[in-house]
Amino acid sequence: MLLAALGLVALAVLALPFAGLLLSTPWRSMHLQHGDLGALQVSLLYTLLAMLVVALLGTPAAWLLARRDFPGKSACEVLVLLPLLTPPLAMGLLLSISYGPYGWLGRPLAHLGLQLTNTPSAFVLAQVYASAPYFIVAARAAFEAVPRELEQMSRSLGQSATRTFVRITLPLAGLGLAAALALAWVRALGEFGVVLIIAYYPQGIPVRMWVNLQDTGLHAVYPLLWLFFVIGLPLPLLGGLWSRRAAVAQSAGGMS
Repeated sequence: MLLAALGLVALAVLALPFAGLLLSTPWRSMHLQHGDLGALQVSLLYTLLAMLVVALLGTPAAWLLARRDFPGKSACEVLVLLPLLTPPLAMGLLLSISYGPYGWLGRPLAHLGLQLTNTPSAFVLAQVYASAPYFIVAARAAFEAVPRELEQMSRSLGQSATRTFVRITLPLAGLGLAAALALAWVRALGEFGVVLIIAYYPQGIPVRMWVNLQDTGLHAVYPLLWLFFVIGLPLPLLGGLWSRRAAVAQSAGGMS
Protein backbone atom coordinates (compact mmCIF):
# COMPACT_ATOMS: atom_id res chain seq x y z
CA MET A 1 0.00 0.00 0.00
CA LEU A 2 2.84 2.39 0.83
CA LEU A 3 4.50 1.81 -2.55
CA ALA A 4 1.19 2.37 -4.34
CA ALA A 5 0.61 5.60 -2.42
CA LEU A 6 4.10 6.86 -3.22
CA GLY A 7 3.54 5.97 -6.86
CA LEU A 8 0.31 7.97 -6.95
CA VAL A 9 2.06 10.92 -5.34
CA ALA A 10 4.80 10.78 -7.97
CA LEU A 11 2.23 10.70 -10.78
CA ALA A 12 0.36 13.62 -9.22
CA VAL A 13 3.55 15.67 -9.01
CA LEU A 14 4.24 14.97 -12.69
CA ALA A 15 0.72 16.10 -13.60
CA LEU A 16 0.85 19.39 -11.67
CA PRO A 17 2.54 21.58 -14.35
CA PHE A 18 0.10 20.41 -17.03
CA ALA A 19 -2.87 20.97 -14.76
CA GLY A 20 -1.48 24.42 -14.04
CA LEU A 21 -1.29 25.13 -17.77
CA LEU A 22 -4.93 24.17 -18.22
CA LEU A 23 -6.00 26.36 -15.32
CA SER A 24 -3.80 29.36 -16.14
CA THR A 25 -4.30 29.67 -19.90
CA PRO A 26 -6.25 32.85 -20.74
CA TRP A 27 -8.51 31.08 -23.23
CA ARG A 28 -10.70 34.09 -24.13
CA SER A 29 -7.89 36.59 -24.68
CA MET A 30 -5.31 34.19 -26.11
CA HIS A 31 -4.06 35.11 -29.59
CA LEU A 32 -0.97 34.64 -31.72
CA GLN A 33 1.68 37.36 -31.77
CA HIS A 34 3.24 38.78 -34.91
CA GLY A 35 5.75 36.25 -36.20
CA ASP A 36 4.28 33.22 -34.41
CA LEU A 37 2.92 31.62 -37.59
CA GLY A 38 6.29 32.07 -39.24
CA ALA A 39 7.94 30.29 -36.31
CA LEU A 40 5.42 27.48 -36.65
CA GLN A 41 6.21 27.07 -40.34
CA VAL A 42 9.97 27.11 -39.65
CA SER A 43 9.69 24.43 -36.99
CA LEU A 44 7.48 22.13 -39.05
CA LEU A 45 9.44 22.37 -42.28
CA TYR A 46 12.95 22.09 -40.88
CA THR A 47 12.05 19.46 -38.31
CA LEU A 48 10.73 17.29 -41.13
CA LEU A 49 14.02 17.77 -42.99
CA ALA A 50 15.96 16.96 -39.81
CA MET A 51 13.94 13.77 -39.35
CA LEU A 52 14.78 12.71 -42.89
CA VAL A 53 18.48 13.13 -42.15
CA VAL A 54 18.17 11.37 -38.79
CA ALA A 55 16.33 8.40 -40.32
CA LEU A 56 18.72 8.04 -43.27
CA LEU A 57 21.88 8.22 -41.16
CA GLY A 58 20.66 6.98 -37.79
CA THR A 59 19.04 3.75 -39.00
CA PRO A 60 22.27 2.24 -40.41
CA ALA A 61 24.16 3.40 -37.31
CA ALA A 62 21.62 1.78 -35.00
CA TRP A 63 21.67 -1.45 -37.02
CA LEU A 64 25.47 -1.51 -36.99
CA LEU A 65 25.60 -1.14 -33.21
CA ALA A 66 22.88 -3.75 -32.74
CA ARG A 67 24.15 -6.41 -35.14
CA ARG A 68 27.90 -6.07 -35.61
CA ASP A 69 30.95 -6.43 -33.40
CA PHE A 70 33.94 -4.42 -34.58
CA PRO A 71 37.04 -2.75 -33.16
CA GLY A 72 36.14 0.52 -31.51
CA LYS A 73 32.48 -0.35 -30.96
CA SER A 74 32.63 0.78 -27.33
CA ALA A 75 34.02 4.13 -28.44
CA CYS A 76 31.17 4.48 -30.93
CA GLU A 77 28.64 3.76 -28.20
CA VAL A 78 30.22 6.48 -26.09
CA LEU A 79 30.03 8.88 -29.04
CA VAL A 80 26.29 8.26 -29.29
CA LEU A 81 25.82 8.90 -25.57
CA LEU A 82 28.00 12.02 -25.41
CA PRO A 83 25.40 14.38 -26.95
CA LEU A 84 22.80 12.99 -24.54
CA LEU A 85 25.01 13.80 -21.57
CA THR A 86 26.10 17.22 -22.82
CA PRO A 87 23.95 20.20 -21.72
CA PRO A 88 22.13 21.74 -24.71
CA LEU A 89 23.84 25.12 -24.39
CA ALA A 90 27.22 23.42 -24.22
CA MET A 91 26.30 21.36 -27.28
CA GLY A 92 25.39 24.54 -29.12
CA LEU A 93 28.78 26.02 -28.22
CA LEU A 94 30.53 22.89 -29.48
CA LEU A 95 28.69 23.15 -32.79
CA SER A 96 29.53 26.84 -33.01
CA ILE A 97 33.21 26.09 -32.38
CA SER A 98 33.25 23.51 -35.16
CA TYR A 99 30.70 24.81 -37.68
CA GLY A 100 30.77 28.53 -36.93
CA PRO A 101 32.24 31.06 -39.40
CA TYR A 102 35.66 30.78 -37.73
CA GLY A 103 35.46 27.07 -36.95
CA TRP A 104 37.77 24.47 -38.39
CA LEU A 105 34.85 23.04 -40.40
CA GLY A 106 32.79 26.20 -40.77
CA ARG A 107 35.47 28.21 -42.53
CA PRO A 108 36.06 25.79 -45.46
CA LEU A 109 32.33 25.09 -45.72
CA ALA A 110 31.64 28.83 -45.93
CA HIS A 111 34.06 29.07 -48.85
CA LEU A 112 31.93 26.42 -50.55
CA GLY A 113 28.81 28.51 -49.97
CA LEU A 114 27.43 26.54 -47.00
CA GLN A 115 26.88 28.86 -44.03
CA LEU A 116 26.10 26.97 -40.83
CA THR A 117 25.29 29.84 -38.50
CA ASN A 118 21.85 31.55 -38.37
CA THR A 119 20.65 29.86 -41.56
CA PRO A 120 18.10 27.14 -42.33
CA SER A 121 20.99 24.68 -42.74
CA ALA A 122 22.24 25.59 -39.27
CA PHE A 123 18.73 25.09 -37.86
CA VAL A 124 18.52 21.59 -39.33
CA LEU A 125 22.07 20.83 -38.15
CA ALA A 126 21.20 21.80 -34.58
CA GLN A 127 18.06 19.65 -34.63
CA VAL A 128 19.93 16.66 -36.02
CA TYR A 129 22.55 16.81 -33.27
CA ALA A 130 19.83 17.25 -30.64
CA SER A 131 17.63 14.36 -31.78
CA ALA A 132 19.81 11.78 -33.55
CA PRO A 133 21.23 10.18 -30.37
CA TYR A 134 17.71 9.56 -29.05
CA PHE A 135 16.74 7.93 -32.33
CA ILE A 136 19.86 5.77 -32.49
CA VAL A 137 19.49 4.49 -28.92
CA ALA A 138 15.80 3.62 -29.40
CA ALA A 139 16.30 2.21 -32.91
CA ARG A 140 19.15 0.02 -31.70
CA ALA A 141 16.85 -1.49 -29.10
CA ALA A 142 14.28 -2.13 -31.84
CA PHE A 143 16.84 -3.97 -33.98
CA GLU A 144 18.10 -5.98 -31.02
CA ALA A 145 14.55 -7.16 -30.37
CA VAL A 146 14.41 -8.84 -33.81
CA PRO A 147 15.26 -12.57 -33.42
CA ARG A 148 18.57 -13.33 -35.09
CA GLU A 149 17.27 -16.79 -36.00
CA LEU A 150 14.86 -15.30 -38.52
CA GLU A 151 17.66 -13.34 -40.18
CA GLN A 152 19.90 -16.41 -40.26
CA MET A 153 17.08 -18.46 -41.76
CA SER A 154 16.65 -15.89 -44.49
CA ARG A 155 20.38 -15.93 -45.26
CA SER A 156 20.41 -19.74 -45.32
CA LEU A 157 17.67 -19.63 -47.98
CA GLY A 158 19.97 -17.63 -50.24
CA GLN A 159 18.79 -14.10 -49.47
CA SER A 160 21.43 -11.40 -49.44
CA ALA A 161 22.13 -9.30 -46.37
CA THR A 162 20.38 -6.33 -47.96
CA ARG A 163 17.25 -8.29 -48.89
CA THR A 164 17.19 -9.85 -45.43
CA PHE A 165 17.36 -6.40 -43.87
CA VAL A 166 14.59 -5.02 -46.10
CA ARG A 167 12.25 -8.03 -45.92
CA ILE A 168 12.86 -9.36 -42.40
CA THR A 169 14.69 -7.00 -40.08
CA LEU A 170 13.11 -3.71 -41.07
CA PRO A 171 9.45 -4.86 -40.93
CA LEU A 172 9.92 -6.62 -37.59
CA ALA A 173 11.68 -3.58 -36.12
CA GLY A 174 9.24 -1.18 -37.76
CA LEU A 175 7.15 -0.43 -34.68
CA GLY A 176 10.23 0.32 -32.57
CA LEU A 177 11.71 2.44 -35.35
CA ALA A 178 8.49 4.44 -35.61
CA ALA A 179 8.57 5.06 -31.85
CA ALA A 180 12.23 6.08 -32.12
CA LEU A 181 11.43 8.53 -34.90
CA ALA A 182 8.49 9.97 -32.93
CA LEU A 183 10.80 10.50 -29.95
CA ALA A 184 13.37 12.20 -32.18
CA TRP A 185 10.61 14.36 -33.71
CA VAL A 186 9.45 15.87 -30.43
CA ARG A 187 13.05 16.21 -29.25
CA ALA A 188 14.02 18.16 -32.38
CA LEU A 189 10.84 20.23 -32.45
CA GLY A 190 11.34 21.36 -28.86
CA GLU A 191 15.10 21.94 -28.95
CA PHE A 192 16.02 25.34 -27.55
CA GLY A 193 19.57 25.42 -26.20
CA VAL A 194 21.42 24.11 -29.24
CA VAL A 195 19.30 26.13 -31.68
CA LEU A 196 19.66 29.31 -29.62
CA ILE A 197 23.45 29.26 -29.98
CA ILE A 198 23.96 28.24 -33.60
CA ALA A 199 20.66 29.12 -35.29
CA TYR A 200 18.90 31.99 -33.53
CA TYR A 201 17.55 32.79 -36.98
CA PRO A 202 15.32 31.53 -38.48
CA GLN A 203 13.27 31.41 -35.30
CA GLY A 204 11.36 28.23 -34.56
CA ILE A 205 8.74 27.68 -31.87
CA PRO A 206 11.07 27.32 -28.81
CA VAL A 207 13.15 30.41 -29.58
CA ARG A 208 10.04 32.37 -30.50
CA MET A 209 8.44 31.48 -27.18
CA TRP A 210 11.52 32.78 -25.39
CA VAL A 211 11.43 36.02 -27.44
CA ASN A 212 7.72 36.50 -26.71
CA LEU A 213 8.35 35.93 -23.01
CA GLN A 214 11.15 38.50 -22.95
CA ASP A 215 9.46 41.11 -25.11
CA THR A 216 5.77 40.83 -24.21
CA GLY A 217 5.28 38.65 -21.16
CA LEU A 218 3.99 35.27 -20.10
CA HIS A 219 0.58 35.70 -21.74
CA ALA A 220 2.25 35.81 -25.17
CA VAL A 221 3.73 32.34 -24.65
CA TYR A 222 0.49 30.39 -24.24
CA PRO A 223 -0.54 30.12 -27.94
CA LEU A 224 2.82 28.74 -29.08
CA LEU A 225 3.01 26.47 -26.05
CA TRP A 226 -0.32 24.89 -26.93
CA LEU A 227 0.65 24.65 -30.59
CA PHE A 228 3.79 22.79 -29.58
CA PHE A 229 1.79 20.29 -27.54
CA VAL A 230 -0.76 19.78 -30.31
CA ILE A 231 1.89 19.31 -33.01
CA GLY A 232 4.72 17.66 -31.12
CA LEU A 233 3.23 15.30 -28.56
CA PRO A 234 0.63 13.12 -30.37
CA LEU A 235 3.23 11.13 -32.34
CA PRO A 236 5.40 10.02 -29.39
CA LEU A 237 2.40 9.49 -27.12
CA LEU A 238 0.57 7.34 -29.66
CA GLY A 239 3.79 5.54 -30.54
CA GLY A 240 4.44 4.75 -26.88
CA LEU A 241 0.92 3.46 -26.34
CA TRP A 242 1.08 1.43 -29.55
CA SER A 243 4.42 -0.11 -28.59
CA ARG A 244 3.11 -0.91 -25.11
CA ARG A 245 0.02 -2.65 -26.45
CA ALA A 246 2.07 -4.57 -29.00
CA ALA A 247 4.47 -5.73 -26.28
CA VAL A 248 1.57 -6.84 -24.07
CA ALA A 249 -0.08 -8.67 -26.99
CA GLN A 250 3.20 -10.37 -27.88
CA SER A 251 3.73 -11.47 -24.27
CA ALA A 252 0.18 -12.81 -24.08
CA GLY A 253 0.68 -14.68 -27.33
CA GLY A 254 3.91 -16.21 -26.07
CA MET A 255 2.26 -17.42 -22.85
CA SER A 256 -0.70 -19.02 -24.63
